[in-house]
Amino acid sequence: MFKGKSLQLHALDEGFVELRFDREGAAINKFDADTLAELRSAAEELAAAKGVKGLLVTSAKAAFIVGADITEFGKSFLQPEAEIAAWGVKTNEIFSRIEDLPFPSVAAVNGLALGGGFEMALSADYRVMATTAKVGFPETKLGIIPGFGGTVRTARLCGADNAIEWIASGAQNKPEKALAIRAVDAVVAPEKVRDAALGLLRQAADGKYDWQARRAQKKGKLQLDAIEAMMVFNTALGFIQGQTKGMYPAPIEAVKVIQKAAGKTRDDAIKVEAAGFAKLAKTTEADALIGLFMNDQLIKKKGKAYVKAGKKVERVAVLGAGIMGGGIAYQNAVTGTPVVMKDIADKQLDLGMNEANKLLSKQVARKKLTADKAGATLSEIRPTLNYGDFKTVDLVIEAVVENPKIKKIVLAEVEGQVKEGTVIASNTSSISIDELAGALKHPENFLGMHFFNPVHRMPLVEVIYGTKTSKAAIATVAAHAASMKKTPIVVKNCPGFLVNRILFPYFAGWSLLLRDGADFVAVDKVMEKFGWPMGPAYLQDVVGIDTSHHVEDVLAVGYPDRMGKTFVSALDVMYEANRYGQKNGVGFYKYEPDKKGKPKKIADPLSYELMAKAQPNGKHDFSPEEVVDRLMLPMIIETVRCLDEQIVETPAEADMGLVYGIGFPPFRGGALKYADTLGMKNILAKCEKYKALGKLYEPTESMKQMDASGKVYFPK
Repeated sequence: MFKGKSLQLHALDEGFVELRFDREGAAINKFDADTLAELRSAAEELAAAKGVKGLLVTSAKAAFIVGADITEFGKSFLQPEAEIAAWGVKTNEIFSRIEDLPFPSVAAVNGLALGGGFEMALSADYRVMATTAKVGFPETKLGIIPGFGGTVRTARLCGADNAIEWIASGAQNKPEKALAIRAVDAVVAPEKVRDAALGLLRQAADGKYDWQARRAQKKGKLQLDAIEAMMVFNTALGFIQGQTKGMYPAPIEAVKVIQKAAGKTRDDAIKVEAAGFAKLAKTTEADALIGLFMNDQLIKKKGKAYVKAGKKVERVAVLGAGIMGGGIAYQNAVTGTPVVMKDIADKQLDLGMNEANKLLSKQVARKKLTADKAGATLSEIRPTLNYGDFKTVDLVIEAVVENPKIKKIVLAEVEGQVKEGTVIASNTSSISIDELAGALKHPENFLGMHFFNPVHRMPLVEVIYGTKTSKAAIATVAAHAASMKKTPIVVKNCPGFLVNRILFPYFAGWSLLLRDGADFVAVDKVMEKFGWPMGPAYLQDVVGIDTSHHVEDVLAVGYPDRMGKTFVSALDVMYEANRYGQKNGVGFYKYEPDKKGKPKKIADPLSYELMAKAQPNGKHDFSPEEVVDRLMLPMIIETVRCLDEQIVETPAEADMGLVYGIGFPPFRGGALKYADTLGMKNILAKCEKYKALGKLYEPTESMKQMDASGKVYFPK
């Protein structure tokens, strides 16, 4: 009946028709302009066809439809808001045309159906879902809301409260949850989805199900009285505001769109959705979050190239147990790689095994793993006091104490215990890879593999190559990091590598601000409002003031012109007072366990007494703008330096390193995306304002050239 490159219409027996999504030459189905045009043509064919009794919507791929092609649609966001809204209304006509066909329709959701993919399924009268499938709306994670009728149909099918939860969270939902809120009508085994959907379609066509009443429900007004509406929408707005702290406008806009459209029928409600979608498409938050998505795609593409080039790691050794070693061992084992974990003391091995066991127990408690699977995973970690099994491993991850002398001794020792070609990686956070490589006979097999704490939660792994590291070793470690479900970013060796090198100028700007009289609690509040998960003082306490003090010393040697200091800093004062942060219960803040046993920060008067030693001119108030500028400018400049020096290959990798490694506010996109948002001319003016503070605020030549040429780090 119709054949396109992304979908086809096939006549079935008994007068039924199958609309099959099957994108030519691709592993997945997604909506782009061409697919939408084909769907419009198919809808017109169906509307004009004679004798059709029902429509079955299927996918020939493992997934149903994964959503819209954001790489294509994102470009359309450059248009004026009114044009974007008009595009949304016109595009929705296609889905409404499917919904309005003069016969029943059933979608067979065989796999992942997200965003526009789930909206396609919602356009059908009924949905049958595979037990292995997931459905949902990820749009708010991109700073937008569903744009193909998702806010309208979900609210009318499932209730406004459920629609708000699904859309605002951006989560992927399992079949049982979808069935519970009536987002789908049946859940069956994957191999039975098509037959079950066709069976349901036959029954609807025979009048056993009132498909017209279902359709009227989706096309009508939202059935809420005034009191119910007030409770649903006001409660949702308050909760989301508390969760997002007003930093992410998309979930709030989703609630407002559903509320504003509640008293309207489908076509008018869709106009409300289109206007809300267009409004969000023009925000800096959507620009940043879509940019992160694109950056992530680039990094995954590079990761696939490393997997092809690298040697598969069948077995790993972790050298050095304890919390970090146990975390690394756990992450390997839980992703399918057996581990030998060595230390020189039973006590440390117990600590490492206990850490792995604790993490597995949490997975069991959350029903992510069965107890049997957790036990089997733990058995894949073999603790040992000797090098007996090291001849069998392909990769050694060294995680001993952060001391170059000790690391060199251990690395030289382990090199003599492994087979030829085994890659050795150090989990150092600051020590030069080239310095450590000096202890080895085969530096080509050595590099850095910097995990962030806690290992099981932090997505980033820095893969740091030295001057003699081979490309094969880089590819092997990057590929293995990806197999551990981490995001590897390859960086060139330098003091601090990428993330710490960029983070510590931020801390240096903070130290200068405190020296000039700022209140550390007030600064924390400003930076948390800016979007950081925690302010700099709190972050220092969490990292560990002793650890931070050590890294600060390393970077001061590496970059004395901007990271060295000639004054007693607040960090020095806390370190000398043995206030190391959460690890010993007191730092800038004092810590006491909350009801769940987690450390809760409390302002400590003694901190203010100690701070007097670091504030020779007493206290001084700063505006929020001054606080943000004095901390963020050094971070932006250092990120540019890393790019200029090719420490990292692309702006995308630099920004993703900050988002994944230190929690840079995602809705601001990373230091370089934030620079684009501010505008280089504005940044240079701010640098000029603070130039008396020294090299830390001195822009690079490349920044001046970018201003002169009008270029940006992320062209639209």
